[in-house]
Amino acid sequence: MVDAHQTFVIVGAGLAGAKAAETLRSEGFTGRVILIGDERDHPYERPPLSKGYLTGGAERDSVFVQQPGWYAEHDVELHLGQPVVHLDKKARTITLGDGTALIYDKLLLATGSEPRRLDIPGTDLAGVHHLRRLAHSDRLKQVLTSLGRENGHLVIAGAGWIGLEVAAAARGYGAEVTVVHPDPTPLYGVLGPELGAVFTDLHAEHGVRFHFGARLTEIVGQDGMVLAALTDDGQEHPAHDVLAAIGAAPRTALAEVADLDLAGREEGGGVAVDASLRTSDPDIFAAGDVANAEHPLLGRRLRVEHWANALNGGPAAARAMLGRPVSYDRIPYFFSDQYDLGMEYSGYAPPGSYDQVVCRGDVGKREFVAFWLREGRVLAGMNVNVWDVTDQIQQLIRSGRRVDPDALSDPAVPLTSFLD
Repeated sequence: MVDAHQTFVIVGAGLAGAKAAETLRSEGFTGRVILIGDERDHPYERPPLSKGYLTGGAERDSVFVQQPGWYAEHDVELHLGQPVVHLDKKARTITLGDGTALIYDKLLLATGSEPRRLDIPGTDLAGVHHLRRLAHSDRLKQVLTSLGRENGHLVIAGAGWIGLEVAAAARGYGAEVTVVHPDPTPLYGVLGPELGAVFTDLHAEHGVRFHFGARLTEIVGQDGMVLAALTDDGQEHPAHDVLAAIGAAPRTALAEVADLDLAGREEGGGVAVDASLRTSDPDIFAAGDVANAEHPLLGRRLRVEHWANALNGGPAAARAMLGRPVSYDRIPYFFSDQYDLGMEYSGYAPPGSYDQVVCRGDVGKREFVAFWLREGRVLAGMNVNVWDVTDQIQQLIRSGRRVDPDALSDPAVPLTSFLD
């Protein structure tokens, strides 16, 4: 039973942590709720950092999950700028960076992830950037404005979602952009070779230069400033700034200290949790980027780094902390906006998991829906500049039904007909 004498602590004041705190209160929990973040900013959403806020289309205040006064109004104790440095699961205590120890009855780890670093010479130069936090986006926005004004060059290491969204933002400011990527197309690990070319063409039309099949080996500078970026095939790219967009790693340090079970690297890493988002300790839960969960529908472990997982995973974990039955089986979902292209992706279909890609619509005009299939069953779908189909795509995935690929590729055949 949950009562007013219990203390629930949430470590990580991002979207997952903030939504968990909100859910605890909306579900009637009257005990103590403590939300701890190592950043000084109030909890915020991350997509605008590489989208609307970075491009100048959204104000800074629009990124916050709640108005600053919401936390006090709902009796949520908010500790900002305070890292948690230790977790003792036997004593059920956490220790903050200032030495404060807090006892918990239930604990949620929503510590997120951190950018992977380039392990090459020159990364200590002032013009080398990462994008994960609001402060990073603040700084990068100033950099892109300056580069656009001065016709400066930005080199981006990595053609994943962050790399491409920043490339689009940089071109919007007028900066020159070169993207260096080891694979033959952008987003190769997500979309495979079949559809990565859509994004190559999109960015090339807007003046982005791609250098595929290569990695950065050194960032050359003088007097602390970036001058160029070198690649492993001997090429030199002019650069005034460099963005490392080579992925993120789950922040598992506290879980490791507490000897909680972790998922293997081949499973995506992170804190291992069951379908109720409970860790190997019955009083500790994990949600968001850091959680690697048993997925009831997909029948495998999965760690998802996208906004929707934090939005939905935080509340699911909160309900599980309250003792409610939880089976977290959300279909992975993410979205991206680049220039005039908007897209949504639902499902899970890494290269090697599917045997066919089917498109309906006009790929050349970038108005289409793509489906990844295995043995006639839809594993994932991506709608590009086609809207109001996400629910139908997700229902197709959930159904596990075999579909006729020819009919699926025909825009005249309603998607709802495959669900009858």
